[in-house]
Amino acid sequence: MKLSKIFSILLLFVATTMLAQETKPGVVSGKIIDKATNEPVGFSTVSVLDGNKPVAGVSTKEDGSFEIKNLELKNLTLKVNFIGYVDASRTINLSEENKEINLGNITLETDSKMIETVSIVKERSTIEQKADRKVITVGKDLIASGTTASEIFNNIPTVSIDPQTKELSLRGNSNVRVLIDGKPTNIDAGQLLQQIPSASIKQVELITNPSSKYNPEGNSGIINIILNKNTQTGFNGSITSGVTFGVTPKTNQSLNLNYKVGKVNFYTTYGFNHGKNSNFGFVHSERVGYENDQDFTFSNVNTSHLVKLGADYYINDNNTLSFFTNLNFFDGKGKSRTSSDYLSMPDAIQENWNNSGNTTKTYDLAFKHNFEKKGETIDFQVNHSITDSEDLSHFVNNGNYSLNDINGKSSYSQFNIDYVNPLSEKAKLEIGYESRIQAGQNKFYDIQTTENTTNSFDYNRNIHAIYTNYSKTFGKFSAQVGARAELYNLYAHPLKDSTDPAENSNIVIEDEIFTVYPSTYLSYKMDDNNTFNVNYTRRVDRPSNGQINPIREWRTVNMESRGNPALEPQFTNSFELNYTRTMKIGSITSAVFYRLINAEITRVIFTDPNDTNFNIMSFANFKDNNQLGAEVNANLKLTKWWSTNTSADVYFKTVRGTVSNLDTGVMENGEVDVATFNARMNNTFTASKNLKFNLFGMYRGRDLGLQFERKAMYKMDLGANYSILKGKGTLSARLNDVFNTMHFGFDGSIPYKSYGEFHWESRTFYLGLNYNFGGGKNRELQRKQRDKQETQNSGGMF
Repeated sequence: MKLSKIFSILLLFVATTMLAQETKPGVVSGKIIDKATNEPVGFSTVSVLDGNKPVAGVSTKEDGSFEIKNLELKNLTLKVNFIGYVDASRTINLSEENKEINLGNITLETDSKMIETVSIVKERSTIEQKADRKVITVGKDLIASGTTASEIFNNIPTVSIDPQTKELSLRGNSNVRVLIDGKPTNIDAGQLLQQIPSASIKQVELITNPSSKYNPEGNSGIINIILNKNTQTGFNGSITSGVTFGVTPKTNQSLNLNYKVGKVNFYTTYGFNHGKNSNFGFVHSERVGYENDQDFTFSNVNTSHLVKLGADYYINDNNTLSFFTNLNFFDGKGKSRTSSDYLSMPDAIQENWNNSGNTTKTYDLAFKHNFEKKGETIDFQVNHSITDSEDLSHFVNNGNYSLNDINGKSSYSQFNIDYVNPLSEKAKLEIGYESRIQAGQNKFYDIQTTENTTNSFDYNRNIHAIYTNYSKTFGKFSAQVGARAELYNLYAHPLKDSTDPAENSNIVIEDEIFTVYPSTYLSYKMDDNNTFNVNYTRRVDRPSNGQINPIREWRTVNMESRGNPALEPQFTNSFELNYTRTMKIGSITSAVFYRLINAEITRVIFTDPNDTNFNIMSFANFKDNNQLGAEVNANLKLTKWWSTNTSADVYFKTVRGTVSNLDTGVMENGEVDVATFNARMNNTFTASKNLKFNLFGMYRGRDLGLQFERKAMYKMDLGANYSILKGKGTLSARLNDVFNTMHFGFDGSIPYKSYGEFHWESRTFYLGLNYNFGGGKNRELQRKQRDKQETQNSGGMF
């Protein structure tokens, strides 16, 4: 017992002696302030150097103060730097007589040369490959390529927009989930992208294989659109104004304002998009007995307003409270005319007038707490959105009149808790909980010459989930494994009330499914220039309310659309291999992916058994399917005056479906193997300090479906950017589709032989101005990085 006590005393003495030897008595402190405004410069970098060798360093607190301990008693140099300021330095003489030095206020002067070159909107869009996503920062070259998100997305690697249906696809697959600032919306993705002004977009994140941390919905992954938000000190902002000249002029405006003072940051973004679009096309049909030529003209006037308002309150270094709201207002008016010239039947003319509009309001409240342990955090977040929409269409077909009126209202609520704990320098644990509650009601009124029909559809879906991820680094390898468990409840009640009692239906659709979604990531960093990543995730595509609604959604002269209440979820096992090569001139990222799809959901078209001249469009589950693809992206600075973003991708997939062959009169279960190739190249040429030129080219290869072949599309754009007002302003000009080659062409054989083309205002000229004002400096705030709004920081958000 005595020996034990003696040993403990000796051990304590040795440890104390060693600690005393390692602890250095020197301390230096002070406060960093702006020379012009006398405001503190928080989160600036303070370093202590012994000659040219750094020996210690800290970031200043929110109030600009700092303290550096454990310094040797000798002559040292203290250096302060922060973006937008000239570096400041002080000599400190620590000695036995002067062990603690308080430097008081250290002032920083604005670096006018640097401020002149700072631009909120970059000249050229950049692509950054992160562990689980590609991040495209939208520059002026992309803004100038289109007035809406829908128009610029065709210029983003691996993303495509169908020019007619506006359907969005990622890696050749349309089962993609679209988020705004990491939050889902109640608006159809194709419609949503037409409502967001391109000038309001800061970044686009392509998350092709999300981990268990995220919502598993979306076969091909997640596209997160990040709207502009400023976090600079003081009052500042930017304005972007552009006009696109086509058949008629179209305008695209965006205003970003920010006021950061003390512990509070206020910000707002307003985007406005307005314009008239004129399109035309033709279809030649060779259906036996119904041979005809159809000519189409379309004219649409769309107006959208997008508002983002928010505030951050930095309670202290460890607690942040944030709030923002996104408001989206859309109004559209359209007119179309279809002229049908039959060879053996009387000609027909159908005219349509359409008024549509929707309003979406999203509210988000978040709180983040940083524990004393570095990197240990907990986040609470509540999100609620409401969407009201109406679509009113008038049809006149050879004297017969009909009116379709669709009214919809939906709400979406989400609550989540995310906890992150760094178990060690090389290991991290993440756990979280999420609840998503969705409710909607649609009413469809169909007034025709001979029949009136009222359809209503109530839709309720609740999802509760927990997830966990564990990551660890060992040597050149890093790995992450995780799982997400979800309980899915569905209750839907369609009701049809028609003048024909035989058509009345009262159906209840119920479902409850418990599923686990695993994910695995493994990275190998061979050296600083070569990194490999392989991952696996399981995903799901749950039928939407429109896909399961058995009552008629819309009806034309020869077709109507309805859902299938028997649809089951579609599950996908997704595998991906990535390789990134970093060089002096830039980086090249390549990827190979494979998807195994179970019970694939697909469109079906079949003949109405009561009318062989009438078709019904619906949905069905098919047998398992698979997709294989590869892509490569290069972000290179080839010379001092030439840089390029180049990408190419190829997809191999099998398309299945059921269609009705009207020439043979039988239903056919079709299957076709498809290979599609796409390529894009965006070049920037620097002519002088202030003048840059852009050359963009894209090729979208042919695609093959069960009914028709979509022909290849390609175009070339020319643009220029000129810096004015000492770098605070930029004039942009761009000629899109120089040779007017971009149009949609098809050649089909089912349900009957046909071919056609559709044209839109592809060749346009854009002229825009971007101007940044204010004298703020960016701050790297210790909070939930809501200035970036990156989805990887929001845990169970999806």
